[in-house]
Amino acid sequence: MCFVTDLTEGKTPLADRSPDELAAFLAAQKTAYDALQARGLKLDLTRGKPAPEQLDLSNALLTLPTSYKDADGVDVRNYGGLEGIREIREMFAELLWVEPSQIVAGGNASLVMMREVLTDLWLHGAVDGERPWGQEEKVTFICPVPGYDRHFTLLDWFGIDTVTVPMNADGPDMDEVERLAASDPSIKGIWIVPTYANPTGSVVTQEVAARLASMPTAAPDFKILWDNAYALHHLTQDEAKTADILGLCSAAGHPHRPIQFASTSKITFAGAGVAFLAASVENVGWYTKHLGAGAIGPDKVNQLRHVEFFGSADGVRQHMAKHRDILAPKFAAVLSVLEEKLGGLGVATWTDPTGGYFVSLDVVDGTAARVVQLAKDAGIALTPAGASFPGGNDPRDRNIRLAPSFPSLEAVRDTMEAVATCVLLAAAEHLSA
Repeated sequence: MCFVTDLTEGKTPLADRSPDELAAFLAAQKTAYDALQARGLKLDLTRGKPAPEQLDLSNALLTLPTSYKDADGVDVRNYGGLEGIREIREMFAELLWVEPSQIVAGGNASLVMMREVLTDLWLHGAVDGERPWGQEEKVTFICPVPGYDRHFTLLDWFGIDTVTVPMNADGPDMDEVERLAASDPSIKGIWIVPTYANPTGSVVTQEVAARLASMPTAAPDFKILWDNAYALHHLTQDEAKTADILGLCSAAGHPHRPIQFASTSKITFAGAGVAFLAASVENVGWYTKHLGAGAIGPDKVNQLRHVEFFGSADGVRQHMAKHRDILAPKFAAVLSVLEEKLGGLGVATWTDPTGGYFVSLDVVDGTAARVVQLAKDAGIALTPAGASFPGGNDPRDRNIRLAPSFPSLEAVRDTMEAVATCVLLAAAEHLSA
């Protein structure tokens, strides 16, 4: 992942133009925007959903499983097996670089597993904790930003406070993370999307992961919630490997610090996949113990159909190459339009991810909300400005998350042309004020 800053050939940044030149540019953008509105577009670039063509890749699941017994002879139609069937745990343990004893296969949503973990921490406390988090005077989480809005929603739902740190190309700003974690016992954890982060596409390096694993923390039960949602979602042949956070934490003497999450939500069917939790053996036991108070077992039939569909971990990898063939041209279209329309004008920077589902666009400070509103008035739905920050509050009002996966390639191009027009108009208005 890299940040594209400008393409300067033949272009003068808006901030360097004379008042007359800027006025002429503003007038031209108003004319372009009026024409955009007149087109009556209805386009959506909000959430990172798989496109219908991606979902079609897994339609064979609808004819599976061909058996109702797993490899151990267990009837998957019946109750039991809180940890999930052995075959799928082994398959995804290989893909996530953990041991089968360290992984639980659950229902269709890793977000539900995240909420369950926070609930168990809140009500019962951690394996390595002194008391339930709900008995603490205050609980705070470190949130790298821009980040994933649903993480922030979960924290807000619990009444957990947040403190933000910058998300860099190699992961969170570790100097700041280490300072915060060591100085305040109310800081109980950090959210991390380690591979192709939402929305920046950042990849946490081995060095950053090692610092997370070994850093001193004022809270003895500090948790790394390692949301590995995009671990297998490569856009190029250069496939990033997720750092082994469980191994690093164990080696550093903090085996219970990380809890990893993943799912097949964007691999097979978004609404009917399989979710996974990976952690120390003790944490797995802690999780399934509390899970058993309100569950008798996951959908093992769905797990078995996924085992039959993929066949092996290599089958998953081959399947993901088909996703890449669909997604890569859409991301290329986003970047092409941004470079062509905005490069060299000093009005925006954006990420060039090698995986994941998003492009992070930073516009002129103070104009992101205006860009989103202009887009809405022209028939283009964008993720709300500030969504990538806790409380929806981007202090610089500059970040916009772009999600090009769901629309057709043609619609992606049309949408990005429109977005570029809105960015230019908002920038010209701001600089002319």
